[in-house]
Amino acid sequence: MPKYMFEFSYSADGLKGLLKEGGTGRRDATTKLAESLGGNVESYCFAFGGSRDGFLIADVPDNASAAAASLIASATGAVRVSTTVLLTAQEVDDAAKKHADYRPPGA
Repeated sequence: MPKYMFEFSYSADGLKGLLKEGGTGRRDATTKLAESLGGNVESYCFAFGGSRDGFLIADVPDNASAAAASLIASATGAVRVSTTVLLTAQEVDDAAKKHADYRPPGA
């Protein structure tokens, strides 16, 4: 199953909710979201001192499901989500073996 990294940042209202229910409450709600889309959470971590409040690594069935998770959470206005598709080392090896015609700009 494809792996994704979801980076999230809370709005002021989202932070109030986090303070009210705690980190484990947010982790559990997010895990339920991933599972309802056929995925599972590998890691859920909070951060401080940067531009993101936390990071989530999850296996999700496909891009549409990953996009749905991001849209559903972001639509609340309490959190902003950025999603990155993660590749395995083997997938990078497979990509490196592919050849295609390409002309760089200005060449």
